[in-house]
Amino acid sequence: MRALVTGGSGALGQAICMALAQAGHEVWVHANRHLGAAEEVARRIGEAGGAAQAIAFDVTDADAAQAALEGLIEDAPVQILVNNAGIHDDAPLAGMTREQWRRVIDVSLNGFFNVTQPLLLPMIRTRHGRIVNIASLAGVMGNRGQVNYSAAKAGLIGATKALSLEVASRGITVNAIAPGVIASAMAERAFPAERIKQLVPAQRAGQPEEVAGMVAYLVSDAAAYVTGQVLSINGGLA
Repeated sequence: MRALVTGGSGALGQAICMALAQAGHEVWVHANRHLGAAEEVARRIGEAGGAAQAIAFDVTDADAAQAALEGLIEDAPVQILVNNAGIHDDAPLAGMTREQWRRVIDVSLNGFFNVTQPLLLPMIRTRHGRIVNIASLAGVMGNRGQVNYSAAKAGLIGATKALSLEVASRGITVNAIAPGVIASAMAERAFPAERIKQLVPAQRAGQPEEVAGMVAYLVSDAAAYVTGQVLSINGGLA
């Protein structure tokens, strides 16, 4: 099946793209500004025997997203969608700027709509689809300094549950994954190793490949009866 992974050029996105390609899917690796990184992921997938292409557009630009997606689905529908694009711009709410609030909401939540909505009808016509939204433990529990990010991810969880009800009878599942602390350059700055040992019962950060494995399961035939769920991968943190 054809799969689209938004934010596919980042550490987690790359792992998801690789996992889907290994499962035999044709992967479209999305980026916004970092098309070169997406092309590199696609190249690595091709070298490993998989099928992948890179695609670039801004998920916050509804018209640009629709134009790019219409071109993508001209010859075949996207039947696997992983909404992974997201940013964070942390600050206590008392000191948060309007732009910090708007931009974080725009990428995670409006981006979900701008990408998912144009792909739904073709997916419905085939009566088969898998949508996985990458949320965050912050959207479940909240996190100091991340009111904007927590709000965006909580909204994504609510959208997941509502959309799952709308399309379940059409053979389409919609689930969310809420990762905890996952190893990345960003996480290393925010969570030093000693802090992770204090916070996380497993005493380590999760690996991007562990999240990608959960995505691969949710898009597989084995998960056909799993929909409307929020699966957290967090080492026992919550």
